[in-house]
Amino acid sequence: MLREAWLPLVVLVALGVAPLLGFGGSYETTLMARAMILGMAAVSLSFLVGGAGLVSLGHAASVGVGAYAVAILDAHGVTEATLVLPAAIGAAALFSLLTGAIAIRTSGVHFIMITLAFGQMAFFTASSLAAYGGDDGYTLYSRTELLGTRLLENRLAFHYICLGLLAASWGGCAMLLASRFGRVLRAARENPQRVEAVGLAPYPFRLLGYMLAGAMGGLAGVLLANATEFVSPATLSWQRSGELLFMVILGGAGRLWGAILGALAFVLLETWLAQQMLHWKLVFGPLLVLAVIFLRGGLSGLVARHHG
Repeated sequence: MLREAWLPLVVLVALGVAPLLGFGGSYETTLMARAMILGMAAVSLSFLVGGAGLVSLGHAASVGVGAYAVAILDAHGVTEATLVLPAAIGAAALFSLLTGAIAIRTSGVHFIMITLAFGQMAFFTASSLAAYGGDDGYTLYSRTELLGTRLLENRLAFHYICLGLLAASWGGCAMLLASRFGRVLRAARENPQRVEAVGLAPYPFRLLGYMLAGAMGGLAGVLLANATEFVSPATLSWQRSGELLFMVILGGAGRLWGAILGALAFVLLETWLAQQMLHWKLVFGPLLVLAVIFLRGGLSGLVARHHG
């Protein structure tokens, strides 16, 4: 376990000391916060893809549900984290439970298309919420308060909150996959019939896993809404789900911590290219495709081969 964990621990420590080594400016901390938040969402998706074999193309919907919960509560004057967090995580978990109850009855391409459909339904629902900005999105009046304080408005404090929750998300998912619950999920991914033969039904295990991943996505949505102080339907779009899936594949779908590497690489590459050229997406897309084709096992697989 320690042999597998050394690289993500190094990355987390690097993120922790970065603000103390001259990267504590507004631009750098904003960039790192975005990477860590997307890393959380990617870890939760990697838990589904690598752990349960559920390739979702609608995972951004759970992130968006969490973000919109923050926006809706903010519009009604509720900004206390002890109220906002349970509401946002609960809403994302409920959305995942209801949609997963249908989607998980399918598999393969059918599962991908159903999750895509549910994600688009959530996207168009958010676009129709005229009271909360509709297509134009909603700007928060202020960041979520923590026990009556505006701690999240402190750039450095927000950085370490994101870092702590990213580490907790990775550690929590890793422990889940190592537990009996996780072993059943992995067994059902490989051979559902064999799991049924030993007296276990894969469906409830998969549904619970799907709901837990959605709840984690909702937590990432809360952080994303506070990081940008803005929420829009674009957060729930299938393009965002595709980006999260790219992060998982880029980092290595077979290793949970690869999602953290994938998210960091994705954000850094995207930012660097945007600074170099106007039409950077024409280069960004092919680079991602080439990385997926030639980096077998993703970035985490590349590291494992060199240090195996």
